[in-house]
Amino acid sequence: MICVNVPGSCFGSSGPSSERSESSDGEPYGTDFPAVTVGDWTRAQRRLLDAIGVPGLHAAVGGSVGGMNALEWAKRHPDHVDRVIPIAAAARLDAQCLAIDAIARRAIQSDPNWNSGEYYGEEPPKRGLALARQLGHLTYLSKESMARKFGRRSAGRDALREVFPADPAAGFFPYRDVESYLDYQGGSFAERFDANSYLYLTRAMDNYDLAAGYESDSEALAAFDGEALVLSFTGDWHFTTTQAEALARAFREGGSGTAHHVIESDHGHDAFLVEPEKVGPPLADFLTDGVAGRAVTDTDADDEGKGEEGEGSEGFAPVHVGLFGD
Repeated sequence: MICVNVPGSCFGSSGPSSERSESSDGEPYGTDFPAVTVGDWTRAQRRLLDAIGVPGLHAAVGGSVGGMNALEWAKRHPDHVDRVIPIAAAARLDAQCLAIDAIARRAIQSDPNWNSGEYYGEEPPKRGLALARQLGHLTYLSKESMARKFGRRSAGRDALREVFPADPAAGFFPYRDVESYLDYQGGSFAERFDANSYLYLTRAMDNYDLAAGYESDSEALAAFDGEALVLSFTGDWHFTTTQAEALARAFREGGSGTAHHVIESDHGHDAFLVEPEKVGPPLADFLTDGVAGRAVTDTDADDEGKGEEGEGSEGFAPVHVGLFGD
């Protein structure tokens, strides 16, 4: 198994917080760091595999934006990967998710401490980043999971308010469990993540379009003759089962043996992290047996254009837990 951090991240790879390679004083790039794309991540992974002597992948697997990364393997390096497994992913973001990401970036950029991205060595824009994280985290949850976990319960008078102080009317109304949860998530995230990296990585996800440079998604995948397993979750409104089926259809039209495995879950987009016991069996079975595997039903699988069993490493594209620290 091979896992790789991506350019633009603040964890292990070069990003805005990294020292300039041409600088001797340790000054970070900040917003002078070049824009990155999902395609850049895939090219970087291909270069790494070349450096360590791995000619091809048995499978490229990724969840959320990592699923887009896995799709790029089928698009850019179709002869170097035998199986592709996008989990809770789609060919592109829809307008609602684009809007939420835009508001999250504005939250960071509206924080006075962001200072046009030149905050290194100073107080970072923690409040703006915490707000961005709160917005993003909402897209990972479903109405059902939030109702079950929080309801309208009060967090109690002694609950600690993270990051944001109480408003003037707070003494008259309850500080609710859901507010406390979001404040905790935002505050803890702001302590460990770089705000500029958040801007760069969400831009990369927002701008991804599988069909870029082609007439359609199916044309973009036409050179891939392996097999694909698309995994989606019924409660996921970030990347819906309808979007996943459209992706599976593009693989089929491109000639790939394809299965779309829908998992019943009310956990929302986070389901692939919260319920690994539902993801593991079809994933493991597909890695071993492809679309002919027992974990994929006959109604899921397309018998046309199945690829041959391949040898090589399993390449795991980064999931959003790796990018955004969930």
